[in-house]
Amino acid sequence: MSLLSFSLSFNRCSTPIPYQHQNPNLISILRSSPRLVSLKCSSYGSEPEPETEPETAILATSTGSDWTYKLAVGISGIGFFETSYLNFIKLTGSDAFCPVGGGSCTDILNSDYAVVFGVPLPLIGLAAYGFAATIGFQLATNKFSFGINKSNAQLLLLATTTSMAAASSYFLYILTTAFPSSSCTYCLLSVILSFTLFFITVKDLGLQETYKQLGLQLFISGLVILTLNTSYSSSKSASSSLAGIELPYYATEISASSTPFAQSLARHLHSIGARMYGAFWCSHCLEQKEMFGREAAKELDYVECFPEGYRTGTKMLKACIDAKIEGFPTWIINGQVLSGEQELLELAQVSGYSESDQPS
Repeated sequence: MSLLSFSLSFNRCSTPIPYQHQNPNLISILRSSPRLVSLKCSSYGSEPEPETEPETAILATSTGSDWTYKLAVGISGIGFFETSYLNFIKLTGSDAFCPVGGGSCTDILNSDYAVVFGVPLPLIGLAAYGFAATIGFQLATNKFSFGINKSNAQLLLLATTTSMAAASSYFLYILTTAFPSSSCTYCLLSVILSFTLFFITVKDLGLQETYKQLGLQLFISGLVILTLNTSYSSSKSASSSLAGIELPYYATEISASSTPFAQSLARHLHSIGARMYGAFWCSHCLEQKEMFGREAAKELDYVECFPEGYRTGTKMLKACIDAKIEGFPTWIINGQVLSGEQELLELAQVSGYSESDQPS
C-alpha cells in the first residue's frame, strides 16, 4: 500500500528524486509498470480542466446574427430609396407614379396626414430608415462608432424598429378610416418594411430579451402614437377654423389665347362627353383652363361644383357628389378618372383624339 502511494506521488511530481535517495529496486519496479507511465503530472489541489465549447456552435451563432443584420440593412435600404423618391416628388411638386390606386395615391400623399408638425412624413421616414441601416451595418460588421457597444446598438435598433412599427400601425388605421375607398402602394410598402424590420430585430434578440425591454417598447409606441395624434388634431383644428370663411362665387378670367390644336381638342372632348369638374377658387382649375385658352375653354364641358359660392355647411353640386369628386380639377373621360392638371397631349391620348390632328 505504501509502495502504491509512493509511486503515485512520484508520477504526480515534476521534481526528480535526488540520486542519493533513489532506491534501485523501486526505480526498476516503476520503470517496468505500464500503468504508472500513463499518469499525468499535476498538483494535488488542481481542478479538472473545463471543457471548451465547440467552436463550430459559436461560429454558427455569429454567422446567423450577421445574416440577420445584413437583411435588416437591405430592407432599410429599400425604405430609404422609397422615401427618397417621395421626398423628390414633394420638393418638385410632381405627381407620384402609383401603379395601384391612381389619383387617390397622390391625394393621400398630399393630404394633411402626410405632414407631422410641419415636417413632411417622407423626410421623417428617410431619417428612420437611414438610422436603422446605419445601426444594422455596424452590427453586421461588428464595428461600432460614437462610443456604443453591441448591446447598446441592439437596443437602439429595437427602439427604432418599434417606433417605425407603431407609426405604421397608426397610419394603417388612418388609411382604412379616412381613405376607405383609396389605395396607396407606397403606404402599404412602408408598413410591410417597418414590420419586417421589427420582427427581424425581435428574432435576433430572442423573446426573453425582448420581454425584458417590453416597458421601453410600450413607452416608445405610446409616445409615437401620442405625437401623431396631437399633430393631426392640431391640423384638423386649423382646417376647421377655415370653415368660417365665406367665399362668394366669382367668374374666373382666362388670359391666354387658344391654339388651333387646343380648340380642336376641346371640341373633341365635348363630342365624346368628357367633363372637367372644378371650383372657382381652385388655382389648378384656372391653370388647366389657361392651357386651353379663352376660346377653347368655352368648348369644354366644365362643371362648377360650388356655383353658389363657398361658406360653412355648403355642399358640392349634386352632379359633383354623384361623380364622387374628391379633388379639383378632376377629369372623367370615357369612364376614366384623371385627378389634377393634365397636359393637353395626355388628354388627347386618353380621349382617343386622332394623332393626325395633333401638332408635329
